[in-house]
Amino acid sequence: MVEKMKAPTDAAGESRPDIDLDAAVIVALGCNDKGDWSSCVEALEAALARFRAEGVDVLARSSWWSSQAWPDPTDPPFLNGVAVVSTAHDAPTLMRTLGRIEDLFGRVRTARNAPRTLDLDLIAYGRLSGDLNGLILPHPRAADRLFVMGPLAEIAPGWVHPVCGGLAKDLAERAGVGRDARPLPH
Repeated sequence: MVEKMKAPTDAAGESRPDIDLDAAVIVALGCNDKGDWSSCVEALEAALARFRAEGVDVLARSSWWSSQAWPDPTDPPFLNGVAVVSTAHDAPTLMRTLGRIEDLFGRVRTARNAPRTLDLDLIAYGRLSGDLNGLILPHPRAADRLFVMGPLAEIAPGWVHPVCGGLAKDLAERAGVGRDARPLPH
């Protein structure tokens, strides 16, 4: 039986049938160090607002999800979310743009997985797959992270992973990392 693909929704739950999931550009956002902001929620909202100035339009976005830091749960907890975006940037240019936004938000790269003011990951760029001069698409660890697949399944449950073929909603159910991730109450 072939499941009918459900149209993506925005954060308010409004249907977005105009979004082509096969061409979807998906960005994950995370924060566990509020930096100069009053909260991680404020920092993430400001990051989404900054996207437009960088040539990236947000078509749909998840709610914010809370989870323990990974791999060190003694670090501050994370807030994560996912956005489906539209851009004229190619994948490498978009990745550089995301890095520039992280820098603007005070991201300092110290130890791997250290607390950060903003973490932006390019999860998928349409159906592209493989190593694009060091940029690996789709993101090689996203499918196993509930704090990525949960928010994605919230807005685009019918998105199909370009390599493993799993639906976002099924990948969220099977994700092994970040099993404590939950959406913030509205």
